[in-house]
Amino acid sequence: MDRSAIIYLKEWALDPFRKPLLLRGARQVGKTHLVRQFASCSELDLVELNFEEESDLNRFFVDPSPEKIIPLLEMRFGKSIEPGKSLLFFDEVQAAPQVIRSLRYFKEKLPSQHVIAAGSLLDFVLSQEGASIPVGRVQYLYIGPMTFSEFLNGVGQNRLADFISTFHLEDSNAEAMHELLMMWFRRYLMIGGMPEVVEVFRETGSYLKVDQIKEGLLNT
Repeated sequence: MDRSAIIYLKEWALDPFRKPLLLRGARQVGKTHLVRQFASCSELDLVELNFEEESDLNRFFVDPSPEKIIPLLEMRFGKSIEPGKSLLFFDEVQAAPQVIRSLRYFKEKLPSQHVIAAGSLLDFVLSQEGASIPVGRVQYLYIGPMTFSEFLNGVGQNRLADFISTFHLEDSNAEAMHELLMMWFRRYLMIGGMPEVVEVFRETGSYLKVDQIKEGLLNT
């Protein structure tokens, strides 16, 4: 599922004044997929840490300084981590609040290193006593469900998605195109913008299967 937020990530990567980027948003909206896709198209060597799957990684961040953290990560993953060539991706950081604290020191001591952190329900973690966030040392990007244009691209209606950006009411075919777009908009209202749900609809066309996936997400 392609997301328009990847344009923001490309601009962020080229900005000489960039700060570590913190992605926020609910679970299953595609934060991890977005970062992986960005790393691939930007030719940055991705070093991904998932703090829910590998809780022992927390020990590498006892000292928050990049000069202490990076050698440990290089030994752990068996690869070099070079500013300008590597992308450090700290995923599910709500499970390791000390990692959020380290973002400040990446900005102050190693600003050339590309660093992205992502987490779900971070507001709940940060509201706990003793939690802190490096004010003025990070950038934020909120990732939500797919927009209507992203939905159209996701279900293979790329031409309609492109058409929206050039649509004018005075066009001779405006009424016919409006009806076609409204048909897809009604489907978007029923299906929603969760990437997995959109993918399932694209592959199956089944509203029943879509509802089963949504029910599972809601129950979880």
